[in-house]
Amino acid sequence: MAAITSALIAVAGLVLGWIAIEIACKPCLEKGRQAIDRSLNPDYDPDDDTVSSDVRAPLNPNPDPDLQEHHPNPNPNPKAADVEPSAASIPIKVI
Repeated sequence: MAAITSALIAVAGLVLGWIAIEIACKPCLEKGRQAIDRSLNPDYDPDDDTVSSDVRAPLNPNPDPDLQEHHPNPNPNPKAADVEPSAASIPIKVI
């Protein structure tokens, strides 16, 4: 009888744990299940989804065209960038 009681308690614990996880993670689990359903649907075409205009917004909404004209090469001395700084040129901050 003790084995049956222990098994029932274990099963009840698993069921209650599953319910607790479903309740706690409901929004995340719903999104995941929707994504799985879409990926398994043979009629789903991602190209048919409507995309909001915010996604297609430019990354830099206010570009500075003068910056490109005056400074086409941000490093005027390319050989200086290839040289690693020596130990004498690295500032040391004492705390």
